[in-house]
Amino acid sequence: MLWFLIQGSRFFTGFTRLCKGLSVILVGGYVLLQIFPSAVNYVALIPARTIPFAWNLITAGYLEQSLPGVVISMVGLLLFGKLLEPLWGSKEFLKFIILVNFLTAVCVFLTAITLYYVTRQESYLYTPLSGFHGVLSGFLVGTKQIIPDQELSLVFLLKIKAKWMPTIVALVSVAISFFTTEPVSFVPTILFGIYMGWIYLRYFQKKPETGLKGDPSDEFSFSSFFPEFLRPILDPIASLFHRALCGRSETYSEMRGDTLTPLPGSDPIEASRRRERGARALEQRLAAEKLAVTGSIEVTSHEKAAENV
Repeated sequence: MLWFLIQGSRFFTGFTRLCKGLSVILVGGYVLLQIFPSAVNYVALIPARTIPFAWNLITAGYLEQSLPGVVISMVGLLLFGKLLEPLWGSKEFLKFIILVNFLTAVCVFLTAITLYYVTRQESYLYTPLSGFHGVLSGFLVGTKQIIPDQELSLVFLLKIKAKWMPTIVALVSVAISFFTTEPVSFVPTILFGIYMGWIYLRYFQKKPETGLKGDPSDEFSFSSFFPEFLRPILDPIASLFHRALCGRSETYSEMRGDTLTPLPGSDPIEASRRRERGARALEQRLAAEKLAVTGSIEVTSHEKAAENV
């Protein structure tokens, strides 16, 4: 019993100041809605009112409308932050959150407008959309990149490799949408959160040690989110988007006569090193926590023995 109590206390330690601060914002947003319910009309993303209330594209991602939502978002932020922020750095971690949150909100806004024009259902225009689950979905992509083969517990029963977590979350959210009345409130946010997280990490995240951007490894390609038998179909389609994002710079380099030789950070070797660093950081953190728990148990045992004497 003592071991479980100490283990539980260690579970809630080691969080960064940035993640704690963002957690306070999430809780504060929920409390604000309980005190002033009408604030949802100004802070959440309501597509019909986004113009002129354009700040909703930023604020909606940090607003949770339910208690379970704020608990899940806060716990997810703290846990993902323990893994990703030490590897990325606080500045890059915050940049990822801000960009993925904003780009996801823009995509959700455009999706809601499109669905309205297709179906003529006004609920797509006036349903308040908000939540941190888009950024959490993006964090899953970051975990896939850093520790793809690390097994993570799912619902405390199943163990799934980290590289499949974004795909499973996307499939489960789509499946659940068939049994809910307002799937637009969470499905687009989750799907676009995953996609925008991948776009940023794949093409734009700058590596300070090399000065290069992105992760072009095959293990992090768009088709890697899908089963093996679908990849021959998806790879040609994904290559079109790759050329749209990278084609100009490659063409410019060819015109200059530059030789496109693999550089550190732009080939599979660097991707492998990145995964090794992520796995090593995770192992070190788990070992430190285990050592701290063992030390606490020994100290407690010695204290009890001294009391008995």
